Formats: sequence, structure tokens, C-alpha cells
Amino acid sequence: MWSKVHEFIRNHKLLDINELYLVALSGGADSVALLLMLHEAGYRIHAAHCNFHLRGAESDRDEAFCVSLCQRLGIELHRVHFDTQTYAQLHKVSIEMAARELRYKWFEQLRTDVGATGVCVAHHRDDSVETVLLNLVRGTGLRGLCGIRPCNGFILRPLLCLSREEIESYLAAKGQDYVTDSTNLEADVVRNKIRLQILPMLRELNPAVSENIQRTSVHLQEAQKVLDAVVNQYKNSNILELNELTKYSSSEYFVFEWLKNYGFNGSQLEQVMTADTGSIFTSPTGYDLLVDRQRLIVEPSLKSMKKMVIPEEGTYIIGNNDSFKVRKCAAYISKNPDVATIDAAQVHFPLIVRRVEEGDRMVPFGMKGSKLLSDMMTDLKMTLFEKRRQLVVTDAQGTIVWAVGLRTDQRVAVSEGTTEVLEMTLC
Repeated sequence: MWSKVHEFIRNHKLLDINELYLVALSGGADSVALLLMLHEAGYRIHAAHCNFHLRGAESDRDEAFCVSLCQRLGIELHRVHFDTQTYAQLHKVSIEMAARELRYKWFEQLRTDVGATGVCVAHHRDDSVETVLLNLVRGTGLRGLCGIRPCNGFILRPLLCLSREEIESYLAAKGQDYVTDSTNLEADVVRNKIRLQILPMLRELNPAVSENIQRTSVHLQEAQKVLDAVVNQYKNSNILELNELTKYSSSEYFVFEWLKNYGFNGSQLEQVMTADTGSIFTSPTGYDLLVDRQRLIVEPSLKSMKKMVIPEEGTYIIGNNDSFKVRKCAAYISKNPDVATIDAAQVHFPLIVRRVEEGDRMVPFGMKGSKLLSDMMTDLKMTLFEKRRQLVVTDAQGTIVWAVGLRTDQRVAVSEGTTEVLEMTLC
């Protein structure tokens, strides 16, 4: 049994005999087997037990068992108690999700505190098979059919090569007892129904169904690695050129993987792929997606901005902590798009810095007639995101003296008679 686990650890480079690891110990068969195997193999391990106080006396029984086991083996045990019900209510999540969040947050904190290289959890092959079927029932993409991975960051799973039956046989041969979570025997949770009802029926069709599903998920994991390598070429950019994806047979997969980084879900993908130019979608994590002709652009959702009143010369903080500096100086004409120089004699305080609004007009420098800023921005082929971020500066009469970064107004332009300019800098 150990040789099988040892080969799995070696093939996936999970553990180093010289490092310290935490073992998540519930007291159940899987975690007890994991603890025994790593201990007997000579790995440096500490155990970590969570008491979620969800099963009354049974929860305390599990904790007492773990204490006794670790004392007998001479393994240091770390324990924590959670008020899982209250956490679930406060965070509006299910009990299962609450327990998961609490458990893994504590594992990571404890791992850091004791200097452990990783946290070993006792997921086995049947857990992975159940996950595949559960995701299939709920609806999933390729990644959801890959099952449980041997390594996910600091979370390590050395027993994924074993079945539950093999684990129980190992413990029986060792004469090692364990505790049983009574809720795992009740078919009132979807995963339990898969374990207790669906998988037994599938085994009637094919006794090797678990092995076959697991083997398929491993093949899909390898395929996922290849796809990830290709998708990663696009992940660091907030712009996805759809024309570049025509060389692949399915652009939808790349779009989905790219958008997933920003919190968009599968149902939104279907809408994005058929949306008209100019459509905007918002993710639950605070990102906006713009469909702009043959490309997709993502950026953080635009936060509201109050109009900033500039009563006199000085430095002001506007918007997303940008600095706006205003000062008078000797006449010159700026060629820097982030610095505007206008005739100080033609401008009156207070100035106002705000975002562009519908109907805004100005007389662009070098022109005689006025023009809508919306037309100016369209002529410059600005995206909808760029348009809605555009800032303007108005004077006391409401005249737009500067479309920030674009043009100053001809009516306040520096001329031969200008002796002093008002210099405005966005930085």
C-alpha cells in the first residue's frame, strides 16, 4: 500500500522528507490512514484538528480520539474550535461552505506559524470521482471534469491514488480504529447521494466505474495543462483581440478562461459572445467588460467621482488619487498631453474638474467653431471605457478650457499677447 502512495508522491513531487508538513486530522478513516502512512515513512509531521461543533457530543468524541491517537504516536497536535453556525449566518453561506472556509483559512495560518511546507489532506480517489459527478450534475466546463488535483498551492493530497476500500483495508491490517461521521451515512446532501446511491448503481453497470472515471479525469488534467499553457499567453492583458483566436477551433473556451480571471461566469459568456459592439457587462467582483468591435476590454468598474472645485493655485487630489496641479507661470506652450497651458488672463477661478457629460462642447485649439466632445472622442477612436473616464476642466463661466489629455480650448489659447499662463498638470 505504501509503495503505491510513495510512487504517487514521487511522480507528483508532493513531499520532501526533509520538510515539515501539517496533516489535516478529522479522526475519520482517510485522515487516520494518511497520518499513519506519513508517520511510518519518516516524514516530519504535525496534526491539525478542527472542531466545528456541528454534531454535539460526536464532535467532541472526534477531538478526543485525535488527541489520544497523536499522544500514542508522539505527534504534535494543533486544535481549533469554530462556531460554524454563527459564521455561516454572518457570511450568508451554507454550513458546508462555512466549514470549508474556516478550515482552510486556519490551515494556512497554522502552516505559516509553524513553518510547514504544506498541508496534507486525505482526499482519495473516490472523493475525486464524486467531485467529477457532482460538477457534471451541476453543469461544468473542462476544469470541473478534472476532479481533485494532487496539489493546489500548499494543499497536498498524497492519497488520491487509493480508493476508500483500500484505505479501510490498510487500517484493518494495522488494527487501527477510527471514528465515523454519522452525517456521511445520510443521503440528504448531494455529495452523499452520489456516494450512497448513484455510484453503487453505476457499479452495477461496470464494477470498474470509479477507476475509469478517475482515469478519464487524469487524462483531462493533462489536456487542461496544455490548454492552460496556451491561454496563459493572454491572461496578463486586459484586452483580448478576438481576431487572434481564429487560429483556434474554439474561441469561446479562451474567452471563458480569460474572463474567469475577472470573476465573470459561464452564463455571462454566452451573452458576451453574441453581444453588439458597445455592450458592457459587470462581474460580481467589480470589473466591467466592454465589447469593442473585434476585441474585449476589461477594467475595474468605474467609481463615481464628485466634481472637484479648484478655488486657487495649488495641488489637489481627484478621482482615483490622481494629482491635479495648478499654477501661474511665464508664458509658454506645453507639448505634453498631460500638461495644459492657457492664457491666465482669459480664465477665472474657481475651476471645476469633472467627467465629461452629454452635450459638452468646446472650441478645440486650432479650430473656429465649437464641437461636441462626444464627436471629438469618436474621431479619436476612443473606446467607450476611455470616453466615460474622460475629464474636463471648466472655468467660472462654465467654459470647458481643457479636455484633459486631448485639447485646450481656442478661446483661452496662448497667443502673442499672453504674458502669463495658467499651467494645469494631471499626474
